[in-house]
Amino acid sequence: MDGSGTPPRGDRHPAESYEDILALETRPVPNYLREGRVPDLGADPIAASRYYDRDFFELEAKYVWSRTWQMACREEDIPNPGDYHIYEILGKSLIVTRTPDRGIKAFHNACLHRGRKLVTLNGCKDEFKCPYHGFTWKSDGTFKENPIGWDFPQWAERDMRLPEARVDTWGGFVFINFDPAAEPLMHFIQPLATDFERFDYAGRYRAAWVQKKVRCNWKATSEAFMEAHHSVTTHPQILPGIADANSQYDCPNDYVWRQFSATGVTSPFIPRLSEQEIFDYLTSGGRGRRPVAEPVEGGLPEGVTARSHMAELARAGLAAETGADYSKATDAEMLDAILYNVFPNMSFWAGYVSNITYRWRPNGLDPESAIMDIMILKPCPKDGPRPKPAPVLELGLDDPMAAAADQLGAGLCAVFEQDMGNLPYVQEGLHTSGTGLVHFGKYSELRLRALHKMIDRYIAEGQARSTEVKI
Repeated sequence: MDGSGTPPRGDRHPAESYEDILALETRPVPNYLREGRVPDLGADPIAASRYYDRDFFELEAKYVWSRTWQMACREEDIPNPGDYHIYEILGKSLIVTRTPDRGIKAFHNACLHRGRKLVTLNGCKDEFKCPYHGFTWKSDGTFKENPIGWDFPQWAERDMRLPEARVDTWGGFVFINFDPAAEPLMHFIQPLATDFERFDYAGRYRAAWVQKKVRCNWKATSEAFMEAHHSVTTHPQILPGIADANSQYDCPNDYVWRQFSATGVTSPFIPRLSEQEIFDYLTSGGRGRRPVAEPVEGGLPEGVTARSHMAELARAGLAAETGADYSKATDAEMLDAILYNVFPNMSFWAGYVSNITYRWRPNGLDPESAIMDIMILKPCPKDGPRPKPAPVLELGLDDPMAAAADQLGAGLCAVFEQDMGNLPYVQEGLHTSGTGLVHFGKYSELRLRALHKMIDRYIAEGQARSTEVKI
């Protein structure tokens, strides 16, 4: 039996479970941290060609990206009327803008005259005037001016508003959906929205934003951040302080999938370290995401675990920074990697300390390269105005992650560099596979399997609608 009173399953690592670790908490553990729904998604392999085949890529474009909610920007990117942010995916471009009534709309970024993009850089405008011929729309999308209106009788009785995509918001993020009939965003992300209420995502500010282009299909890129057991070979330097292979995975619904990996617990891949050794590791420089700021004064008190002491330090440090009370927060909420994926291409970290948000998408119309966004969200300090959101740092295909050290920190950049080092060779290996198949673990790679199941579902549903006989 493990700490939850449940007989161990064959698809779980025999080391202590996340439930075992939660059993040591000195504060009440919220229910969302317990393992939830674990669907049986089978054990069948998938075709390697899904990561490079042009026809499959176009099916995704037609039936997945055209119908799913996608994170476009933060509300802090467009705080004032007239502010706008450009979101692009698969050759499509949207102007996500704050309207005069302080609402948010997403207009297709194309002049209705001859198709030229209306804007090519983020900014602030009270109107969108085409640089080609001067056709102009107001910032609420209504048509304003045609310089040669006398020659367009066909427009006289037509509504020439800029076409719109669906818009919704959660946690300070702005989401778009190209499908006018899409269900509201909350229909898909409700489990995440409910669980994250305690972390005030909307009240955070973006402290860092790095955008990296990668020579790898968007799915393979996202999969590098959807399981923990690759640490043993890819990130050996983090093994002293993270429970990786014995992470917890589940799927609250079909669209939201989770991973919980405990900090302050030695990886089962290496011999167990003493609490002092774990503490020394956690307080040393260059270990990646840090739960407390440097420096850490004093050693580990006698009879106290490294995990619990690091959580206390994190509570004290964060309270001093924000003025909030974190005395009821569990060690898990102060330390652990608690990741929620939202289909198809987003991941949000839970917890009270600085949170990480990921986004993956195709790089233009290329099935064999991707764009990964890494954002760090921090609680606003108790004194002074809300910090301005960090602008994006764009890294090209050949730029090292070390170029983002000022934004992310050297330790975290080193971890991302190790991931990025794998990905081009993953893409090459998928092409040269002797079997043409990719195999996923049944439990530890549950989120990867869920991603492909949902892609197949959207494609099948889209194709079925396309072949319906209309009467």
